Amino acid sequence: MTSDVRAQIGPRLAGAIYDNVDGAFEVLALVTDPAEAARLLRRRAARFAVIVRDIRRADGEPFAVGSVWTDSDRLVRAGGAR
Repeated sequence: MTSDVRAQIGPRLAGAIYDNVDGAFEVLALVTDPAEAARLLRRRAARFAVIVRDIRRADGEPFAVGSVWTDSDRLVRAGGAR
């Protein structure tokens, strides 16, 4: 994994909790295989996918996101080691 991809993922490791304007999310898994990430995100190309669950919703089901980490994201709890 390149340093560019690591920067795009940010601190979103399994077990981490982060929030932004869209909700508060627990990271369930990090997928760094580009082919698997593309399949999960239903895109032709993807570098990673983060499987998350919105913890503010009682019915929050896991889903994949491919958005990059930005200044509007805030880490609430750190996840496991890379």
